[in-house]
Amino acid sequence: MKTLKATQRGLSFTGFIFVGFLLIVVAILSMKLIPAYIHSAQISQIFREIASDSTLRGASIGEIETSYRKRASINDINDLNVDDISIDSENGNITLSAHYFVKVPLAGNVTLLLEFNPSSK
Repeated sequence: MKTLKATQRGLSFTGFIFVGFLLIVVAILSMKLIPAYIHSAQISQIFREIASDSTLRGASIGEIETSYRKRASINDINDLNVDDISIDSENGNITLSAHYFVKVPLAGNVTLLLEFNPSSK
């Protein structure tokens, strides 16, 4: 009987419940955080598209802001307003950058604050 007991391996019921709880917590965090990171990546992509668009090289700041608004509305991005975007134009080269925060409510009064710095560089 001693040899049989020494070769038994596995997960106890308590360990199974603990691993299941951890998986559920990771899944809930992922479902709440992934959209914010996807929007940040989309904002960076929009900035790069605007900076490389040859039709916007000599455009005014208002035209660049309008272009951002249109592209952001297509992607349903509400995290960043046009007023929060820094637009620099030097020698016909456009550089867009921003600094913004996203609050992600987790449960009750627990909230995560995510900080993003998208840029066209």
